Amino acid sequence: MKYVDGGICAAKGFKASGTYCGIKKPIVENFDPSIKHKNDICLFTSDVLCNAAAVYTQNKVKGAPILVTKANLEKSGNKAIAVIANSKNANTCNADGVEKADKMCELVAKELNIPKEQVIVASTGVIGQVLPIEPIEKAVPILAKELDYGKNEEASTAIMTTDTIKKEYAVEFEIDGVKCTLGGMAKGSGMIHPNMATTLNFITSDCAISSEMLQKALSEIVKVTYNCLSVDGDTSTNDMVSLMANGLAGNKEITCEGKEFDTFKDALYEVMANLTRMLAKDGEGASKLLECICSGAPDKDTAIIVAKSVVCSSLFKAAMFGEDANWGRVLCAIGYADAEFDINKVDVDLRSEYGTVEVCKNGSGIEFSEEKAAKVLSSDEIYIDINLNQGNENATAWGCDLTYDYVKINGDYRT
Repeated sequence: MKYVDGGICAAKGFKASGTYCGIKKPIVENFDPSIKHKNDICLFTSDVLCNAAAVYTQNKVKGAPILVTKANLEKSGNKAIAVIANSKNANTCNADGVEKADKMCELVAKELNIPKEQVIVASTGVIGQVLPIEPIEKAVPILAKELDYGKNEEASTAIMTTDTIKKEYAVEFEIDGVKCTLGGMAKGSGMIHPNMATTLNFITSDCAISSEMLQKALSEIVKVTYNCLSVDGDTSTNDMVSLMANGLAGNKEITCEGKEFDTFKDALYEVMANLTRMLAKDGEGASKLLECICSGAPDKDTAIIVAKSVVCSSLFKAAMFGEDANWGRVLCAIGYADAEFDINKVDVDLRSEYGTVEVCKNGSGIEFSEEKAAKVLSSDEIYIDINLNQGNENATAWGCDLTYDYVKINGDYRT
């Protein structure tokens, strides 16, 4: 498996575009639309019809785009050929939200001459503000005209809100000697918490695989990647991951479990895990990536629950911001994890590029150098190694530290 450039355009037959249409005008006097601004809407398409799969937020409040996308995939038999997504406005909790999301699909369908049920729609941004459709009506013909196989960056920047960096990843792999590619892009910086989906994530592949196996692969890999990510404990209303595969690589279609399906899942994990890591490191106001690895668990679910419990702890996240080796907060978070294990067998190490400090053995604290711990925690990437010593399963969860800037960003996010 090899990393390649291109994000959602890395796989054969996928092209993208992005533009600024002014969904939310900058708060400045004498706004000049001729000045270049960050893209706020994007479109990407496949040259041929794709098998598709998706997972959505479990928040009871769901954005209108999610409702429309779910309905479209049901009507099309889990087929899709295009995705339109905007930032700046979530189109959530609006009386006309479904109408607007459906209209976005209609606009794309008209330009591409395809059924609107083959369009996936997504939105991210402020909740509860009416989505202006007029800028989108003007933008869609431009997006359709400017579609190109190398414009993945135009699309990846269009879905950014408080993100500070674009998030893309793609890999090449082989199925029965045939080269296949799988790539994706993601957005997310705040309102991120395990309960899939987690943010807006779009993944494309030229591998030939049935929609049923696509859904199975996505649901399995989501559990150990995006669902193991937390920035602030808030599950967004608009979370969605969509996965499209057009089969243009030319491999024999994967229709059942086996070696080929496992290879596809490995590629999917590689892309989704790396995007998850990027999302965690770019958490709102974050200065440190936190990666918690729980090993020695009696089963996979226990490992996941324990690792997630630690990265979700606000007290521990704050301690990491302060570079304080307050390991008791790790034990506290492990202790309230909803799983069965013997806390008296648990070991904990804190690790970074500057070394490792052992802080807990058999559920009890051990002496360590505060000076060495401070050096270890001065890195911008911290690893928390937990060994339950009660089995052979393991899992990883990702998060970030809790800083003053997180409060600053969210104190006036809407205004």
